[in-house]
Amino acid sequence: MWGLMSDDLKNICVYCGSSAGTEPAFLQQADALGRLLAEKQIGLVYGGAQIGLMGAIADAALAAGGKVTGVMPEFLVRKEVAHQGLTELTVVDSMHERKMAMAELADAFIAMPGGLGTFEELFEVLTWAQLGLHSKPCGLLNVSGYFNDLVRFLDHAVEQGFVSRENRSILHVEANPATLLVRFENHQPPQSDSWPVRDRG
Repeated sequence: MWGLMSDDLKNICVYCGSSAGTEPAFLQQADALGRLLAEKQIGLVYGGAQIGLMGAIADAALAAGGKVTGVMPEFLVRKEVAHQGLTELTVVDSMHERKMAMAELADAFIAMPGGLGTFEELFEVLTWAQLGLHSKPCGLLNVSGYFNDLVRFLDHAVEQGFVSRENRSILHVEANPATLLVRFENHQPPQSDSWPVRDRG
Protein backbone atom coordinates (compact mmCIF):
# COMPACT_ATOMS: atom_id res chain seq x y z
CA MET A 1 0.00 0.00 0.00
CA TRP A 2 1.29 3.42 -0.92
CA GLY A 3 1.77 6.16 1.64
CA LEU A 4 -0.65 9.06 1.89
CA MET A 5 -0.55 11.87 -0.62
CA SER A 6 -0.52 15.32 0.99
CA ASP A 7 -3.98 15.96 -0.49
CA ASP A 8 -5.29 13.02 1.58
CA LEU A 9 -4.53 14.90 4.80
CA LYS A 10 -7.49 17.23 4.74
CA ASN A 11 -8.14 17.19 8.49
CA ILE A 12 -5.95 16.15 11.42
CA CYS A 13 -7.31 15.45 14.87
CA VAL A 14 -5.11 16.73 17.70
CA TYR A 15 -5.48 15.42 21.25
CA CYS A 16 -3.89 17.63 23.90
CA GLY A 17 -4.28 19.02 27.38
CA SER A 18 -6.90 21.41 28.71
CA SER A 19 -3.97 22.63 30.82
CA ALA A 20 -0.98 24.54 29.47
CA GLY A 21 1.48 22.40 31.44
CA THR A 22 4.63 23.61 33.12
CA GLU A 23 7.00 23.96 30.15
CA PRO A 24 6.82 27.07 27.90
CA ALA A 25 7.64 24.77 24.98
CA PHE A 26 4.23 23.10 25.28
CA LEU A 27 2.39 26.28 24.34
CA GLN A 28 5.03 27.20 21.78
CA GLN A 29 4.65 23.91 19.94
CA ALA A 30 0.86 24.04 20.13
CA ASP A 31 1.09 27.42 18.43
CA ALA A 32 3.58 26.08 15.87
CA LEU A 33 1.43 23.06 15.00
CA GLY A 34 -1.73 25.16 14.68
CA ARG A 35 -0.01 27.60 12.33
CA LEU A 36 1.57 24.77 10.32
CA LEU A 37 -1.77 23.06 9.76
CA ALA A 38 -3.29 26.33 8.58
CA GLU A 39 -0.38 27.03 6.24
CA LYS A 40 -0.76 23.57 4.71
CA GLN A 41 -4.54 24.07 4.45
CA ILE A 42 -5.15 21.12 6.74
CA GLY A 43 -8.18 21.48 8.99
CA LEU A 44 -7.77 21.07 12.74
CA VAL A 45 -10.19 18.78 14.54
CA TYR A 46 -9.97 18.92 18.33
CA GLY A 47 -11.99 18.80 21.54
CA GLY A 48 -13.41 22.32 21.24
CA ALA A 49 -12.07 23.94 24.41
CA GLN A 50 -10.76 27.49 24.76
CA ILE A 51 -8.33 26.64 27.56
CA GLY A 52 -4.86 25.11 27.85
CA LEU A 53 -3.03 23.64 24.88
CA MET A 54 -6.42 23.00 23.26
CA GLY A 55 -7.21 26.70 23.15
CA ALA A 56 -3.69 27.61 22.08
CA ILE A 57 -3.63 25.34 19.03
CA ALA A 58 -7.10 26.47 17.96
CA ASP A 59 -6.19 30.15 18.34
CA ALA A 60 -2.99 29.69 16.34
CA ALA A 61 -4.74 27.89 13.48
CA LEU A 62 -7.54 30.45 13.35
CA ALA A 63 -5.10 33.38 13.44
CA ALA A 64 -3.29 31.88 10.45
CA GLY A 65 -6.53 31.54 8.49
CA GLY A 66 -7.10 27.85 9.13
CA LYS A 67 -10.29 25.86 9.54
CA VAL A 68 -10.92 24.59 13.08
CA THR A 69 -13.66 22.16 14.05
CA GLY A 70 -14.34 21.52 17.71
CA VAL A 71 -16.34 18.60 19.09
CA MET A 72 -17.61 18.86 22.64
CA PRO A 73 -20.26 17.14 24.77
CA GLU A 74 -23.11 19.29 26.05
CA PHE A 75 -22.10 19.01 29.72
CA LEU A 76 -18.74 20.66 28.97
CA VAL A 77 -20.36 23.38 26.88
CA ARG A 78 -22.53 24.21 29.91
CA LYS A 79 -19.34 24.66 31.95
CA GLU A 80 -18.41 27.46 29.52
CA VAL A 81 -15.15 25.94 28.35
CA ALA A 82 -16.20 25.85 24.67
CA HIS A 83 -14.24 28.03 22.26
CA GLN A 84 -16.61 30.61 20.81
CA GLY A 85 -14.58 31.57 17.74
CA LEU A 86 -14.28 28.27 15.90
CA THR A 87 -15.11 27.63 12.27
CA GLU A 88 -17.51 24.99 13.54
CA LEU A 89 -18.45 23.61 16.95
CA THR A 90 -20.27 20.28 17.01
CA VAL A 91 -22.12 19.59 20.26
CA VAL A 92 -22.74 15.92 21.11
CA ASP A 93 -24.36 14.06 23.98
CA SER A 94 -21.46 12.07 25.41
CA MET A 95 -17.71 11.56 25.51
CA HIS A 96 -18.13 8.41 23.44
CA GLU A 97 -19.92 10.36 20.70
CA ARG A 98 -17.25 13.03 20.86
CA LYS A 99 -14.45 10.54 20.20
CA MET A 100 -16.32 8.86 17.37
CA ALA A 101 -17.13 12.18 15.70
CA MET A 102 -13.53 13.37 15.94
CA ALA A 103 -12.24 10.10 14.51
CA GLU A 104 -14.67 10.18 11.60
CA LEU A 105 -13.74 13.76 10.71
CA ALA A 106 -9.98 13.15 10.80
CA ASP A 107 -7.53 11.71 8.28
CA ALA A 108 -4.78 11.39 10.93
CA PHE A 109 -4.26 11.75 14.67
CA ILE A 110 -1.67 13.61 16.74
CA ALA A 111 -1.29 13.51 20.52
CA MET A 112 0.47 16.44 22.15
CA PRO A 113 1.24 16.67 25.86
CA GLY A 114 -1.88 16.12 27.93
CA GLY A 115 -3.36 14.09 30.75
CA LEU A 116 -5.53 11.03 31.16
CA GLY A 117 -8.02 12.04 28.49
CA THR A 118 -5.26 12.54 25.94
CA PHE A 119 -3.73 9.15 26.75
CA GLU A 120 -7.10 7.42 26.50
CA GLU A 121 -7.92 9.02 23.14
CA LEU A 122 -4.52 8.13 21.71
CA PHE A 123 -4.63 4.51 22.77
CA GLU A 124 -8.15 4.07 21.47
CA VAL A 125 -7.25 5.15 17.92
CA LEU A 126 -4.06 3.06 18.11
CA THR A 127 -6.12 0.03 19.11
CA TRP A 128 -8.54 0.66 16.26
CA ALA A 129 -5.58 0.79 13.86
CA GLN A 130 -4.20 -2.47 15.28
CA LEU A 131 -7.59 -4.11 14.67
CA GLY A 132 -7.70 -2.84 11.10
CA LEU A 133 -10.67 -0.54 11.73
CA HIS A 134 -8.75 2.33 10.14
CA SER A 135 -5.41 2.91 8.43
CA LYS A 136 -4.97 6.56 9.39
CA PRO A 137 -1.57 7.75 10.66
CA CYS A 138 -1.13 8.18 14.42
CA GLY A 139 1.62 10.26 15.97
CA LEU A 140 3.09 11.68 19.15
CA LEU A 141 4.40 15.22 19.10
CA ASN A 142 7.00 14.60 21.78
CA VAL A 143 7.53 18.13 23.05
CA SER A 144 10.47 18.51 25.49
CA GLY A 145 10.62 14.73 25.88
CA TYR A 146 7.17 14.64 27.51
CA PHE A 147 6.40 11.20 26.08
CA ASN A 148 9.86 9.65 26.51
CA ASP A 149 8.79 7.30 29.29
CA LEU A 150 5.64 6.30 27.40
CA VAL A 151 7.67 5.46 24.30
CA ARG A 152 10.06 3.40 26.41
CA PHE A 153 7.13 1.56 27.94
CA LEU A 154 5.70 0.73 24.50
CA ASP A 155 9.09 -0.67 23.50
CA HIS A 156 9.08 -2.66 26.74
CA ALA A 157 5.65 -4.06 25.83
CA VAL A 158 7.15 -5.24 22.53
CA GLU A 159 10.07 -6.89 24.35
CA GLN A 160 7.66 -8.63 26.70
CA GLY A 161 5.56 -10.01 23.85
CA PHE A 162 2.37 -8.02 24.33
CA VAL A 163 2.71 -5.67 21.34
CA SER A 164 4.05 -6.76 17.97
CA ARG A 165 6.80 -4.74 16.31
CA GLU A 166 4.45 -4.12 13.36
CA ASN A 167 1.79 -2.65 15.62
CA ARG A 168 4.36 -0.63 17.55
CA SER A 169 5.37 0.91 14.21
CA ILE A 170 1.87 2.35 13.78
CA LEU A 171 2.79 5.17 16.17
CA HIS A 172 5.11 7.83 14.72
CA VAL A 173 7.10 9.82 17.28
CA GLU A 174 8.70 13.16 16.47
CA ALA A 175 9.64 16.31 18.36
CA ASN A 176 9.02 18.62 15.40
CA PRO A 177 5.55 19.22 13.87
CA ALA A 178 6.79 19.52 10.28
CA THR A 179 8.79 16.28 10.54
CA LEU A 180 5.77 14.48 11.95
CA LEU A 181 3.62 15.58 9.00
CA VAL A 182 6.26 14.25 6.59
CA ARG A 183 6.11 10.92 8.43
CA PHE A 184 2.35 10.95 7.99
CA GLU A 185 2.65 11.50 4.24
CA ASN A 186 4.92 8.44 4.04
CA HIS A 187 2.80 6.34 6.40
CA GLN A 188 2.23 2.71 5.48
CA PRO A 189 -0.06 0.70 7.77
CA PRO A 190 0.85 -2.87 8.73
CA GLN A 191 0.20 -5.25 5.87
CA SER A 192 -1.08 -8.17 7.93
CA ASP A 193 -2.62 -9.06 11.27
CA SER A 194 0.21 -8.89 13.77
CA TRP A 195 -0.59 -10.45 17.11
CA PRO A 196 2.34 -11.16 19.45
CA VAL A 197 2.05 -14.87 20.20
CA ARG A 198 4.66 -16.79 22.19
CA ASP A 199 5.17 -20.49 22.48
CA ARG A 200 4.09 -21.51 25.98
CA GLY A 201 5.82 -24.89 25.68
